[in-house]
Amino acid sequence: MMTPTRLLSAAIATLLSIGSAFAQIPHPKDVFGFTPGDDYKLADYGQMVDYFTKLDEASDRVMMKEIGKSVLGQPLLLMFISSEDNLSKLEQYRSTSEQLARARIDDATAQQLAKSGKAIVWVDGGLHATEVAGAQMTPLLAHRLVTEESSEMQHIRENTIVLLMPVMNPDGLDIVASWYKRNLGTAYETTRPPWLYHWFVGHDNNRDWFMNNMPESKAVTNTLYNEWYPQIVYNHHQTGPAWTRIFIPPFADPVNPRIHPGVTTAVNMVGTAMANRFAMKKMSGAVSRVIYSMWWNGGMRTVPYFHNMVGILTETSHASASPRYYDPDSIPRNIAGRRGGGHPVNGTNVFYPYPWEGGKSTFSQPVSYMITASMATIRLAADRKEHFLYNIYQMGRDAIEASENGGPYAYVIPSKQWNQGEERSLVNILQIGGIEIEQATRDFKVGDNSYSKGSYVIKGAQPFRPYLLDLLEKQEYPDRRRNGQPVTPYDLAGWTLPMQMGVQVDRYDEAFQVRTEKIAGQVAVTAGEVNGKGNYGYVLPSRYNYTFHAVNRLLKSGATVYRSSADFGHGKGAFVIEGTDDNTKKLVNDLSSEMGINFEAISSKPANCRPVPNLKIGIYKSWVANMDEGWTRWLLREYEFDLDTLHNADIKGDLSKYHAIILPHQGSSSILNGHRPNTMPEQYTGGIGLDGTLSLKNFVNNGGTLVALDAASDFVIAQFGLPLRNAVAGTSSRSFFIPGSLVRINMDTEHALAAGMEPETAANFVRSRAFELVRLSKKGEGGLTDLPDAPRPDVEVVARYAKNNILMSGWALGEKRYLANKAAMVNVPMGEGNIVLFGFRPQFRGQPRGTYKLFFNALMEAGQPSEEGKTEE
Repeated sequence: MMTPTRLLSAAIATLLSIGSAFAQIPHPKDVFGFTPGDDYKLADYGQMVDYFTKLDEASDRVMMKEIGKSVLGQPLLLMFISSEDNLSKLEQYRSTSEQLARARIDDATAQQLAKSGKAIVWVDGGLHATEVAGAQMTPLLAHRLVTEESSEMQHIRENTIVLLMPVMNPDGLDIVASWYKRNLGTAYETTRPPWLYHWFVGHDNNRDWFMNNMPESKAVTNTLYNEWYPQIVYNHHQTGPAWTRIFIPPFADPVNPRIHPGVTTAVNMVGTAMANRFAMKKMSGAVSRVIYSMWWNGGMRTVPYFHNMVGILTETSHASASPRYYDPDSIPRNIAGRRGGGHPVNGTNVFYPYPWEGGKSTFSQPVSYMITASMATIRLAADRKEHFLYNIYQMGRDAIEASENGGPYAYVIPSKQWNQGEERSLVNILQIGGIEIEQATRDFKVGDNSYSKGSYVIKGAQPFRPYLLDLLEKQEYPDRRRNGQPVTPYDLAGWTLPMQMGVQVDRYDEAFQVRTEKIAGQVAVTAGEVNGKGNYGYVLPSRYNYTFHAVNRLLKSGATVYRSSADFGHGKGAFVIEGTDDNTKKLVNDLSSEMGINFEAISSKPANCRPVPNLKIGIYKSWVANMDEGWTRWLLREYEFDLDTLHNADIKGDLSKYHAIILPHQGSSSILNGHRPNTMPEQYTGGIGLDGTLSLKNFVNNGGTLVALDAASDFVIAQFGLPLRNAVAGTSSRSFFIPGSLVRINMDTEHALAAGMEPETAANFVRSRAFELVRLSKKGEGGLTDLPDAPRPDVEVVARYAKNNILMSGWALGEKRYLANKAAMVNVPMGEGNIVLFGFRPQFRGQPRGTYKLFFNALMEAGQPSEEGKTEE
């Protein structure tokens, strides 16, 4: 038996041992050489990896895991922080979280698991690299969670497992940190880089959370919805409303009605916890219920809503490592009025009760605000862990029962589609988002409809039903106006995937019989077939997106490829591959197997064939960072087009080696003038100017094809003097307003640029354009002169907005008056070449796979003389 003296000695030894262990755990300053939040200092990703590796090695309260790679190949790190005991049982608690979220257990089991489980809380340092405080605060937050021995922190470690992702955009962190350090101490210290801070999509890396085109979003999505199922997902941002310190929930209206009210009220609860913690710590300037809403699906914090998870976004102010001064005498009477509304700054508003008074703002302040908001969230999860664990189960059960009582019973995605392969794309989007999917093991019928073996069946009775419905059904955005003026939605109003991907999906509300097997993981490509016994070559229909990928691969391999303008049983615009030698046979068979497309051997060369050149494409890349350029570049890389990036100097030079040049969606002034002198370092100022404009005009006259997307068409129409105008330019938003919706377009399927398209499809209209011909008027002073008609402008209309039922998903005002039957895509012959104008973006954010072919056709037809007649206006 130990004496009191020995007990005391043992206790002292234990405390000394603990103290020694904590002394060995590095503080971020020990690794970086400065404390995160110090003015003028930014740690890059290499320093972050170094610190978190050392932290992982030094403490049993943290575990580090690589969950994927960034676009540029950097490791995506996820930290698990909790008590030593909890981390030793990590798989047990992960399984508990999954069982509760999937809601296939009985209520008694759920209550027991909620009691024994741990709240799973995701916190990240953000993904917008110019919002610099997020990444810098995560080492401090991690160090505090691991080392602090307060009763609060012990309570947190005992009851929660924090999934901390320090940086979701490591490439962007390095881009921004490097730019900042390079310009530190100059007039350009607080400017943003002249290139995207995500290699492909820039700010739109927070618009990729249901498509998951980028590897970063794909890795995180899989972790959230197929592995860990956190009850709270906290995504930090740093674009706070001016003259405030931080935006916190509650969010502004509207809320998407497919979101369970338990999610909405829990979001409000977290926001209240944050507001209270800020108030008690005398941290003023927290504002709520402005700008950001809960309607849109597709952001890092909004997708969780549709998975019964509490998605949290905060927007902290002061997105710079350089200090600022806010003159207290300049504080406006109201703040955060963007998208309508706004709150007074006199403390009389319940959503801005503790106004900020201005003064000096240092980089340490946003870092501190982010840590405080994170602690409020994690503490609430610890205090109410059973509440959060059981509620995600209950909301999952509600979703299952809602479908059983009110449908749908199931969706069926036929295995045979017009655009073969895109059904697999849609299924994989749903699967990585946690949707439960089955596949038919034999042919079956539902009513009068027959389906082949391999068709996909998605039951409505599943816990993430809100997500399923929100992606497959149309959106009906509420008509919200203030004093007659439409209130702009946060991001988009409509995004229905079957519409914009061109995939047939059939809904059934009544039960039916079908034998299926569950799909586990991503659906692999099913090998295509090479049919027929002809000895001339092979034919490939143009209606598949993957056809264009295959053709590019064939051209790079030296194959001879033609395109037929006749329909010889494979649709107009089919590609013909010459040769049946062993090399060509192997190439065709390999492509059929890899891409899941069908070739057919033919005995003779079809009529009306013209050779497809080994295309060389250029894409204009302004020094004004442009997300649409990045998305376009990504898409063309995915389909293996031979693509060069063209900066201002390149555009002004020799363009003769290019078959087509692309002007992505960008404003006219930005293309022409770029950054104005003295607003950026000199080498990044200016646009293509008059010299570049003339160079592009000569390029077209000499036989090239210029493709302009959405806003870039304004530039081409004006600078090239085309006989067109944007029919919706200058319209009042009270009369015409489509902020981001899916609209119906009709194709001239006889036109070469519409080859492979169905007669009707959906287009993303995001404050986009509609074209009409400029004609000589016969009117004067109110009268009409009897004159012969002037010659019709040489313009070919490839696609038009529908005459009726224009809106497919989202919100539109005045579409019938301003859009009906107007041109949506045109080809304008000029000299020896062509100009292709898109009034919309056929590749918008990598989502509308149903309109990819229009874009690909514009490129594949480059260098070929137009064979089309003029289309009637």
